[in-house]
Amino acid sequence: MMVNFGNLTLLMAFIVCSYGLVTSILGGWKYRPGLIESARRSVLATYALVSIACAVLIALIINNQFNVQYVYSVSNIDLPLFYKITGLWAGHDGSLLFWSWVLLTYASAAVILTRKKFQVMQPWIIMVLLGTTHFFLVLNIFVANPFGEWMQHLPDGTYASFMPMDGRGLNPLLQHPAMVIHPPVLYFGLIGFVVPFAFAFAALMTRQLGIDWIKATRRWTLTSWFFLSCGIMLGGKWAYVELGWGGYWAWDPVENASLMPWLTGTAFLHSVMIQERKGMLKVWNIVLIVATYLLSILGTFLTRSGVVSSVHSFAASSIGWYFLTFIGIAVIALTYLIIIRLPYLRSEHELDSVVSRESAFLFNNLLFVLACLS
Repeated sequence: MMVNFGNLTLLMAFIVCSYGLVTSILGGWKYRPGLIESARRSVLATYALVSIACAVLIALIINNQFNVQYVYSVSNIDLPLFYKITGLWAGHDGSLLFWSWVLLTYASAAVILTRKKFQVMQPWIIMVLLGTTHFFLVLNIFVANPFGEWMQHLPDGTYASFMPMDGRGLNPLLQHPAMVIHPPVLYFGLIGFVVPFAFAFAALMTRQLGIDWIKATRRWTLTSWFFLSCGIMLGGKWAYVELGWGGYWAWDPVENASLMPWLTGTAFLHSVMIQERKGMLKVWNIVLIVATYLLSILGTFLTRSGVVSSVHSFAASSIGWYFLTFIGIAVIALTYLIIIRLPYLRSEHELDSVVSRESAFLFNNLLFVLACLS
């Protein structure tokens, strides 16, 4: 019964998200306030439905419903409740659902706080937020469903679910108090960059490329940067006490994947001050926030594709290539948008001297980006 309810809530979330995505595009294209408001409510409704789906999955784990393949893979009868709750994000399918929930937490906060602001930009902001959510819901429903059951073939040719006596249990390496706090904090850091990315996309779509979108995104960028910084430090502390994880920092590919958006995000926080004060580095700032968002998605690709060997990665899966396709489409779309909006992205001033505050900030930016590329 609970399994069916979980699947139903995911399907309803997908339908509502699809509806909101369409209405946000139509509302933005013709500027129809009624459709924009409908899209905004769709964000909140999708958030509620995904929250219910997460609660159902946690309940299945706590109640030892090992007929669900995901529950079997992350829990067992003897696992303490403390660690059973972490089962939501401990495995492949559940972590994707948790990603959707965190994303929608940010999306809901964004549409509530900007309801009476950025009226022209808001439908495009919602489009990006729901479009990204839509991508993850498609994966959770059709590719990595956390509510999938074990099925056995009966003599009469039909199939029926069955329940193993016990589950495989949580990986012993993950049975650490840091498992409760480190992954959620890291997720809130990585995923939060979707909001400033959405503002950048909306600014490009509406040609409102002044400093308003920059000012609006600073708080969101700082919040994500703070969570990501805490997540990286917590991960380093955990790796230090875990035998075989290489100490605080082992330059593991997945560790580096979390560091790269931190570097570009830090560069963005510094360079936006130049745009606010001098009207410079407009193209550079757009590129930085787009890169920061896409690098956070790239980390998900690396952990799920099997292209790199890491103690932090999941088993090799074809799902990683869906993320690479998503990144490719986003890069092409944003590159096209930036090119056609170049006339609106001209700097209002130029560097007066190599020895100046602006030059120092630009040099600082280049160091962060070079560190990321290396």
